[in-house]
Amino acid sequence: MTRPLKKGDLFHIVAASSPISKREDLQAGINVLLEWGLKCNHIDAVDRSWGYLAGNDEVRFNELHQNNHYPLIAFARGGWGSSRLLEKRQPWKEGWMIGFSDLTSILLARLASGFHGGVHGPLITTLGAEPSWSKDRLKSILFGSSVPDIHGDPWGGGIAKGHLIVGNLTILTHLIGTKHLPDFKKSILIIEDVGEAPYRIDRMLTHLRLAGILEQISGLGLGSFTNCIDEDGVSQSKSFDLLDVLRDRTKDLKIPIISNLPVGHGEGNASLPIGSQAILDGDKGRLSLL
Repeated sequence: MTRPLKKGDLFHIVAASSPISKREDLQAGINVLLEWGLKCNHIDAVDRSWGYLAGNDEVRFNELHQNNHYPLIAFARGGWGSSRLLEKRQPWKEGWMIGFSDLTSILLARLASGFHGGVHGPLITTLGAEPSWSKDRLKSILFGSSVPDIHGDPWGGGIAKGHLIVGNLTILTHLIGTKHLPDFKKSILIIEDVGEAPYRIDRMLTHLRLAGILEQISGLGLGSFTNCIDEDGVSQSKSFDLLDVLRDRTKDLKIPIISNLPVGHGEGNASLPIGSQAILDGDKGRLSLL
């Protein structure tokens, strides 16, 4: 079990994906953690870029795996690039690690290696704009306090208990066939995405089905699928909308399912500690941490 943070602990910011584009958003997130009594390590990533990445692979890898140990690693922003770092051997350390979106690859790879403390939650550049309840939830998780349940739309199926696997659907799907996916057996899977047309969501869910992943899980939570609309000019009469796809690709799983959970790129990104035990109530639309 990861040690709860305490005031005075040092956090280290890592830009493992795309460059930091808005300094003010970064500072707003830092200020939140400072208000909690944490201290910030020196930041090297501001204005650093290598093409569409926040530095070349060696720079970003070394920033992720510092010689010093930090109780908390907080990722700066998403975009693309973190999966490239997994080509090397990962010298993981104990501690907390927060991020989502592109950082799904790092969080799931670390969990697959047996390390807990990963939190699917706001990035430093998104934390400042989170609603108060979301900030309070993240603080409670990191400092060892209890957190309230989160709710969505119940799709039925009863109640499931299992360890949480949470991530961006696109990034998770692209880890299939690698050693960086954790064990899905009897897990509660929570997925989200942004900017993907319904047919691409269909393709990825089909990939999860063909890979045998969805038949292993005990419960499914569908988070925010932000701007996941058809922009390819297909007429509505010849297309499916997002809800059509989600229901069609999950209706035969015969497991508890909740949709519209406040997890992901929507307004309010509820932090969830991956690998932790949880209960998903598909009849009441409730997800509870144990």
